Amino acid sequence: MSTYRTLWNLSGSPPVPRNLVWFRSDLRIADNSALHAATSPAPDAGVLGVFVISPGEWTAHDVAPARVDLILRSLRVLSGDLAARNIPLLIVTAHTPRDVPKVLGELAQRYRVSALYFNREYEVNEARRDHLVCTAFAGLGIDCTPFDDRVVLAPGSVRTLDDRPYTVFTPFKKRWFAVLSDHGGVRVLRAPKDQSPTGVMPSEIPASVEGFLSPVDPSLWPAGEHEAIKRLRRFAASRLDRYKSDRDHPAIDGTSVLSPYLACGAVSPRQCLLAALQANDGLIDSGGPGPVQWISELVWREFYTHIVQAFPRVCKHRAFKPETDRIAWRESPRDFDAWCRGDTGVPIVDAAMRQLNTTGWMHNRLRMIVAMYLTKDLFIDWRMGERYFMRNLVDGYLASNNGGWQWSASTGTDAAPYFRIFNPVSQGRTYDAQGLFIRRFVPELAGLDDDAIHDPPSLVRARLGYSGVIADHASARARVMKAFKALNAEARVPRAPDRTQS
Repeated sequence: MSTYRTLWNLSGSPPVPRNLVWFRSDLRIADNSALHAATSPAPDAGVLGVFVISPGEWTAHDVAPARVDLILRSLRVLSGDLAARNIPLLIVTAHTPRDVPKVLGELAQRYRVSALYFNREYEVNEARRDHLVCTAFAGLGIDCTPFDDRVVLAPGSVRTLDDRPYTVFTPFKKRWFAVLSDHGGVRVLRAPKDQSPTGVMPSEIPASVEGFLSPVDPSLWPAGEHEAIKRLRRFAASRLDRYKSDRDHPAIDGTSVLSPYLACGAVSPRQCLLAALQANDGLIDSGGPGPVQWISELVWREFYTHIVQAFPRVCKHRAFKPETDRIAWRESPRDFDAWCRGDTGVPIVDAAMRQLNTTGWMHNRLRMIVAMYLTKDLFIDWRMGERYFMRNLVDGYLASNNGGWQWSASTGTDAAPYFRIFNPVSQGRTYDAQGLFIRRFVPELAGLDDDAIHDPPSLVRARLGYSGVIADHASARARVMKAFKALNAEARVPRAPDRTQS
């Protein structure tokens, strides 16, 4: 925790002790560090909440309409929960991120706020925006206190023995467990008690934002903190034990499907970790295979968030491994469009893409399969797939999305070696053996038997109106091997020293 502070102008009156909580990706009242600090102890003049709607920021960051819709509906739930505790939630609009300091500053002056509390966001643009807000508030004599709440352990707190950020997951996880133990384990904060009335009315939550109308049925994603906690408890009670065995099979309801709620902050990673620990008798890296595996997945999310903070280039459309930026990816708008539509002729890939396009979500095993298919079989730039995901995912979170895409493309941390290339047909046979998932999302193939559904013969494809395969896997593999071997060979060539700088 750090504080930005200046002295109040002595010629004026001191501010009323009223706190302002700036909500962003933390749309909950329980286990919210900024809200907890702002309400403990409760200031006499009460506490206000604020959320900034910024269409320009959403557009610039490729936020999916389905995600915007979930955020807006979650805001309604949050507003009601805050109002029940005498904390009005104010909604303001800043058309671009540059407008945020001015909009928040005017609101703070209007309501005579003396302190601003918020939970950090770690992406480059968001961190710059937050710095500008704190600088502007310091000029107004208003304290700004940020917290690390999007993760269990703050970025920068898990480092190697020689004080470098980790770039490989397994040693990061081992150290993460040790640091968590040193910090006394995980602690979840309670929701705030009733505050002093402020006399301020909460804002109306907009029903929609122009240009962000979601194509996804909102009933698929009930909004808010109560729904998130209900899902967490149901998962921990009924599916967590089988998570390790079920998690890779998309036809099985074997995962938590909490990612949309983690992304908007309706549930915290600490709450998730605590639920897993409670189900595993307090053990974090031993005990039941289901809880242990799910805890590992939570730590993956932490790892990628730490990477974003330590290596900001990944926020700038750059590869984590800089040398891989030299790869000459293939340009084929037609093949990319077929991938986006779910019309590649590979049933498991098409089923996965159709799941994304209709529900705003995709099973994690399928995310790896379709990402590997785009970057290896089609040899199309991973950044195009990363952007398409962000523009369509209800759970779009830059750190996890970028980390997953770069893993598949062999350009990132813990990257799959370039010679490890998924065979998409084999993946379908392994993880959807009976074709149940394919039948659900590629109904034209539903009548085929369990074997043919994974790779229908040409005549069957023509009869059913299903596409032919747009890429030959063996040829694609050879192309990938050649490109990466050339890159590695180039890296081994000694270069003359740069004598222009001494």
